[in-house]
Amino acid sequence: MKDIRMLWNNEYPTGLNHKTLKGFEDYLTKLSGQSHILVINENKEIIGWYFDFIRNREKWFVILLDSKHQGKGLGTKILSMVKKKEIELNGWVIDHNDDRKKNGEVYKSPLKFYLKNGFERLADDRLILDNISAVKIRWNAIKT
Repeated sequence: MKDIRMLWNNEYPTGLNHKTLKGFEDYLTKLSGQSHILVINENKEIIGWYFDFIRNREKWFVILLDSKHQGKGLGTKILSMVKKKEIELNGWVIDHNDDRKKNGEVYKSPLKFYLKNGFERLADDRLILDNISAVKIRWNAIKT
């Protein structure tokens, strides 16, 4: 769990970081109907993590890939695998490049990646909090 939290904190904007392992575990414990996929490299290090869960009777998901491994097709492979077993996927996606990651780099919005992979942007459905601004995306097997 420690390695997954580290991946989360390194790849997401700092406003989404979990300061403690317990806080991260508490966040996950509150989510129902979870399933997880880990992407592990040849050195047995976690370089990617997919998980989904149920929120308000909808299937929601998160994908995180170590930035050194992005752009190599791993995210698309994970989504393709998941789409074979799911009917619909929902997520929040930061749709701007105004946030910074823990290392100071700009957090690059993955919105184009999701649109390229068949997701729809629901522009009228936004999450606006003190630490995040995101738009809802949805993939539906029936529409694709």
